[in-house]
Amino acid sequence: MAVSQAELVDAWRKVLALCKVKPEESVAILTRPGIQLRNLEAAHQAFEELGCQVYQLEPQIRNKPLRENKPAMAALQQTDFILDFIGLHLLRTYELGMITEKGARMLYVTEPPEALVRLLPTQADKKAVCDAGVFMKAAKSMRIESDAGTDLTVALGDFPVLLEWGYTDEPGHWDHWPAGFLATWPNERSANGVVVLDAGDIIFPFKDYVRSPIRLDIREGYIREISGGFDADMLRAFIEEHNDPEAYAVSHLGWGLNPRARWSALQWLLRQTNGNDGRSFAGNFLFSTGPNTDAGGARDTLCHMDIPMRNCSVYLDGRAMTHKGKVLA
Repeated sequence: MAVSQAELVDAWRKVLALCKVKPEESVAILTRPGIQLRNLEAAHQAFEELGCQVYQLEPQIRNKPLRENKPAMAALQQTDFILDFIGLHLLRTYELGMITEKGARMLYVTEPPEALVRLLPTQADKKAVCDAGVFMKAAKSMRIESDAGTDLTVALGDFPVLLEWGYTDEPGHWDHWPAGFLATWPNERSANGVVVLDAGDIIFPFKDYVRSPIRLDIREGYIREISGGFDADMLRAFIEEHNDPEAYAVSHLGWGLNPRARWSALQWLLRQTNGNDGRSFAGNFLFSTGPNTDAGGARDTLCHMDIPMRNCSVYLDGRAMTHKGKVLA
């Protein structure tokens, strides 16, 4: 569904209102070559209408940490609202903390205009995510089951809970438009059991659907065996190529809550999307592998996969949060 530039600008106006951006605030826009130019143009128009002081940065972060660019870091640390088109949080978690520790609000945007308009966040999205977060923050265990054969248990409590509702309206908060999910990291070496990726589950960064079942045998927090057919061979090869034992670790786990996100979107958005429909569609179980540095852990690896799974049941301390892919109230 193509959207007009007027529709896109209106969506930006609404998101900036949700983010509580005020005319007197300073605003930074982080860009890089290859971003969605329509999004950049619409954002500039919305900021201009608000009367904000806006500056644009294209920091060189290919081979060096952003913190070594002292003028850029100094400017960002004094900025009220930061619009991130480059995915800074994926590259340098340490810099993200330095930038937001003084209260800067940061919004990451990478999806195409169609997805932004369709997945325009609402205050109801925040309430749903935060309500679910109450249960996750109090939980000591998570269990995931599916008819395909998944039966995984983990202990919780040592790491924080990640809440993403699609806009940033609180000091120091980072968020992603679009979004609508929550996750946390299991206690180290506590993940045990089996995860079975079934046909229709999605593997990022492959940006592709699973065609045949993949069985992951997990003991003491790490994938110990990968079995199945061609899809399993591809997954195994991808992890092996990183030559890093930490690549096999179980990372953040959670579930999607966005009723407007579509499991099928990857099929028709193709390479335009970064995959937030897949990560956010209501009732998915989001299984991931690799690092936990985002949560303050010490496990740092370049191999990270997000795998939204369908038809799973998620339990916190024995209480069902989802049942066979359906969100429970």
